[in-house]
Amino acid sequence: MHIRLIVGLGNPGPEYEQTRHNAGFWLVDNLANSLPGCHLQRESRFNAMVAKTSISGRDVWLLEPLTFMNRSGQSVGALARFFKIGPEEILVVHDELDLPPGAAKLKRGGSSGGHNGLKDITAALGTQDYWRLRLGIGHPRTLNLQQAVADFVLHRPRREEQTLIEEAIDKSLRIIPMVCEGKMNAATMQLHTD
Repeated sequence: MHIRLIVGLGNPGPEYEQTRHNAGFWLVDNLANSLPGCHLQRESRFNAMVAKTSISGRDVWLLEPLTFMNRSGQSVGALARFFKIGPEEILVVHDELDLPPGAAKLKRGGSSGGHNGLKDITAALGTQDYWRLRLGIGHPRTLNLQQAVADFVLHRPRREEQTLIEEAIDKSLRIIPMVCEGKMNAATMQLHTD
């Protein structure tokens, strides 16, 4: 089994572009920019920015929902159904409060951990059994901030956090070819020990 759909989660619009909640968009944007001739384009039937590309010789869809985070499942479900992509062939890239900035973890299944984007995707797919690439953004309490979580994720990271998040994205991009080939154990090992 290999990954056929890579979903970056975030909120659309310039006011959200630089916020922590958009870490999934950042990775997919970087991935698209690194692939020759790959351009995300608005696709109204999926209400998303979409690109079809080739990674490790396999056709892979990239998707960034244009709904707000809590409605991400609409785009993911629509594209997956249309192209007959199973949940186990989907990788969702998202910001993760439970990991520090700079950390990235790959896992399959599990709860949404309170993440509204994951909750909606799980509802749309009817299962939690899809892959996640969790990009650590830290938690306001562990970062000694007095912010509420909802406020925290909708703000820009501090400069040192941004640098760490970008490093985690770079590390993650290096394992994407393995993920697309279905080499999940090798990808996980490299990401978690890198």
